[in-house]
Amino acid sequence: MSFHLGDDQNDNAIMAEINMTPMVDVMLVLLIIFIITLPVIQQAVKVELPKANSIRNEVKPESVQLSIDAKGQIFWNSAPIDLKTFDGYAEKAAQKEPQPDINLRADKSVKYEYVAQVLAASRRAGLTKLGFVTEPDK
Repeated sequence: MSFHLGDDQNDNAIMAEINMTPMVDVMLVLLIIFIITLPVIQQAVKVELPKANSIRNEVKPESVQLSIDAKGQIFWNSAPIDLKTFDGYAEKAAQKEPQPDINLRADKSVKYEYVAQVLAASRRAGLTKLGFVTEPDK
């Protein structure tokens, strides 16, 4: 079916006909491919596979909030402790599997000495997951 504008049959005429041949050709090729590959898939060797659970039971490590205020006071999860007590807590935390994440929050005006002592004690204890917490710039 075609539509023409006017009586003259020139190159400006609109043709409203859809050519279906390329689409039919593609569909026939796909049909032949499926017909050929289907018997190959079905003739596989029948094997009864064992069943296994592949879900990993991951234990999330606990998170410890370690803070140092402006006076150098150390806080383990909001509980005030001294450096010797921190050594004991750090050794216990280092022996846990998985090790807890230690989030260190130090006041910006605290002396570097206090932070360095906490870092050294953490290293002696074997803590490996220690991160510094800061405030973003505004």
